Amino acid sequence: MENVKKPSGEMILSFDAGTQSIRAALIDASGNIAQIVKRRIEPYFSPEPGWAEQHADYYWKMFCEACRELLDKSDKSSREAIVAVTLTTQRATMINLGEDGRPLRPACLWLDQRKANAEEIVPSFAKPLLKSIGLWDRLNNAVQSCPSNWIQQHQPEIWRQTHKYLLLSGFFTFMLTGEYADSAACNVGYLPFDNKTYQWAGRFDLKWRLFPIEKEKLPRLVKPCEVLGRITARAGEETGIPAGLPVIAAGTDKGCEMLGAGCLTPDTGCLSFGTTATFNTTTTKYIELLSMIPPYPASVPDTYYTEVMIYRGFWMVSWFRDEFGMLERKIAEKNNIAPEKLFDQLIEKVPPGSMGLILQPYWSPGTNTDPYAKGSIIGFGDVHNRAYLYRAILEGLVYGLREGAELTQKRTGTAVSRLRVSGGGSQSDMAMRIAADIFGLPAERPHTYETSALGAAIDAAVGLGLYPDFPSAVKAMTRVKEVFEPVAENHRIYDRLYREVYLAMYGRLRPLMEKIQDITGYPSPSRQ
Repeated sequence: MENVKKPSGEMILSFDAGTQSIRAALIDASGNIAQIVKRRIEPYFSPEPGWAEQHADYYWKMFCEACRELLDKSDKSSREAIVAVTLTTQRATMINLGEDGRPLRPACLWLDQRKANAEEIVPSFAKPLLKSIGLWDRLNNAVQSCPSNWIQQHQPEIWRQTHKYLLLSGFFTFMLTGEYADSAACNVGYLPFDNKTYQWAGRFDLKWRLFPIEKEKLPRLVKPCEVLGRITARAGEETGIPAGLPVIAAGTDKGCEMLGAGCLTPDTGCLSFGTTATFNTTTTKYIELLSMIPPYPASVPDTYYTEVMIYRGFWMVSWFRDEFGMLERKIAEKNNIAPEKLFDQLIEKVPPGSMGLILQPYWSPGTNTDPYAKGSIIGFGDVHNRAYLYRAILEGLVYGLREGAELTQKRTGTAVSRLRVSGGGSQSDMAMRIAADIFGLPAERPHTYETSALGAAIDAAVGLGLYPDFPSAVKAMTRVKEVFEPVAENHRIYDRLYREVYLAMYGRLRPLMEKIQDITGYPSPSRQ
């Protein structure tokens, strides 16, 4: 870190490349977003059922367009005040680059469901032992889900030509700086990474066997707040960013979201209402919530976040919007407001508990480390309409997050006393109220829902020396905009539904899910 300087008019250019959009933002040292541009992107295409791919060049094109639009909209003084660039991206999206630095195939997204053949990788003699200690399903799922394993088995020539194998964050870093480097805090995925040390795994680590990637194909790692490289002349021409500006390492979109929401300690639970819904806490201790599933490296160096994930999370809200919300979409577009605001009005009169309509949010195959898990809705009656369905979606998501919170508190030994809620879904007042009521805790909405971009900017601010440490940076750059207090009677209803119904659903329905898979073939046990 450089010498500590008194916060002044410095601007940080922060990028947030998520699953559905790329955002470019100018953020000052007080955490104010001076200007922001959001470019919707096509999340992925599917050459085969269950596949999810996107062209790396498309990501870069949209990145450049967002950046140029932002700089064009900003005044001269703001542009001249930019002192650093930082970025955060969606997790576990992998790109193969050749020796010339060009992509060899489309990026494989975190949503991809194809499966590698684990029997070619895990020795057969190890299977009985792993089964006996209850780890076979978990390891088998990890090996099958690893994109590099699938590429090596099905596209060996592509793998042979691969010079570097990068996360999307590493790809953007290369395009901006010419450096094959990435933040250690971005390493979330099926990679031979040691989460304890923030480094590539040791020579004899089992991960090299499970995810057999040649070390020379992997980038150089730096910790959050450190310099990844500087903007090249070529990148400056394509983006409009002045050449020579430092690019500061941050973390994943979820990690930065937590930092931007001000979640630095394990007593603050961070709910992310994004495409993937998550419950997270930050801890200095390395704690595995489930055996052999490590905590992720946080955007604060040498800390971790304990994540419980609902795979498609608030994607289900998008699904409802697209399938049942045509009227609200048209009105929202005409009035330039978020459709979720209108959905709030739709469910205002639906009582807590949705008159017994209860949703289990396992909306994608392979969630909850269970390949048979499926989404379920029970309790339908003639009173129910789309308003009840929408509220049940929100309630089911929060039930799932509460279950994750209880596991987290049990493993960390620290009670969560407050909630910070971020992500696009936090714009919904009803979602905030439901969260407070189901958890029985105050739900705090940060001053901006662009917490991922803000968290990356905090990393840059500390790295530049604008603040001496993270507590002071977070105090200066984050704040609570609104607090939603739980309603006691609503919490009583939700607590009973959660404990007596929701928690029992999965165990009761799982045998039926297995039957469904056996009869229909969906989800396929191995999408190859």
